[in-house]
Amino acid sequence: MPTTKNKTAAKTASNRSPEAESALKELFMDELKDIYWAEQHLVKALPKMIKGATSDELKNTIQQHLTETEGHVTRLEQVFESLGEKAKAVKCEAMEGLLKEADELLKETDKGTEVRDVAIISAAQKVEHYEIASYGTLRTLAGTLGYEEAQGLLQQTLDEEKNADKLLSVAADTINELAATEVE
Repeated sequence: MPTTKNKTAAKTASNRSPEAESALKELFMDELKDIYWAEQHLVKALPKMIKGATSDELKNTIQQHLTETEGHVTRLEQVFESLGEKAKAVKCEAMEGLLKEADELLKETDKGTEVRDVAIISAAQKVEHYEIASYGTLRTLAGTLGYEEAQGLLQQTLDEEKNADKLLSVAADTINELAATEVE
């Protein structure tokens, strides 16, 4: 049985012009290609963060998210497939900038220090917040466009991104305290 929300979306969809529908779908596809590129490059960047980390808790948290991120790439391919589209990545300038900043933080902090771990958490959470914003937008657009399967897949990834952010915050509680007492 359709929910009130679905009835409202269906009624709104029937009021949309074909041009508006086409423009919205184009925006959705552009954003989907963007996050697909971002996830593919994050798979390459996370091992550097793991290698640079000192804390086992942080290493394990990032390793867990690396495994999830590999799944995100696959899930995005399923989203493209559910839309009858070929998976295609388009360079994500935002993610490129965030990953460049992460590299710089690794270079600017001393190996084996809690301060470096704090920097890694900072960089990782910036990435997570970008992904949360992207997946939230994509999930909502998928619902607006009536792409129910895509909406469900995007919601799964959004939930995992939010959980990764929470786990990084938990690690930060301990690591930040250690960094504050670290002697140079």
